[in-house]
Amino acid sequence: MLVRMASQWRTFQRLAEHLVFNEAPKFIRQLPIPQAVPRTIQQGLRLGIEVLVASTTPIDQPAAITAGRPVTDNSVPTAHRARRLVYAPDLDGRADPGEVVWTWVVYEDDPTKGKDRPVLVVGRDRRTLLGLMLSSQAHHAEDRNWIAIGSGGWDYEGRPSWVRLDRVLDVPEEGIRREGAILDPHTFELVAARLRAEYSWS
Repeated sequence: MLVRMASQWRTFQRLAEHLVFNEAPKFIRQLPIPQAVPRTIQQGLRLGIEVLVASTTPIDQPAAITAGRPVTDNSVPTAHRARRLVYAPDLDGRADPGEVVWTWVVYEDDPTKGKDRPVLVVGRDRRTLLGLMLSSQAHHAEDRNWIAIGSGGWDYEGRPSWVRLDRVLDVPEEGIRREGAILDPHTFELVAARLRAEYSWS
């Protein structure tokens, strides 16, 4: 919604600039007034448009996006959540291991900000899901703490993704925005094998 609003304001700004810099001078030149006045009018219009756009452009506020649902603001080293892995996806409204869901994840370096992102569910503690963060940033291919899982329905652009292995997110079940996709069994097993071999999962 915020992206759509920002796009609408950019369209409005382009239209206003066209009127100020193209149409207004044509109209003003037709008026029987001294030469210095059109330039003054044009400058005044330009200043007014700039003030209007600056004061009404929407600001991207995480609170508006996350209002009404908990955010994912805690992560721990993966070995601290070690448990038995069971692949059991079932799109029944209750997230299960093997499913990719969406939640608002705060940034580690700035907890006041964050991003709505896909997370691979690998377990649960009652109503808290245990999730591994997904990313489509290609530089993760060189990072041993990430594993490639290819592309899937969690990315609307069809980009390849990577799963972060060294941190587990504690995801409030009420904080899930939607079920995004199911990871295929073979790919889930690749992730599970790394968790078993390197982080004491079973």
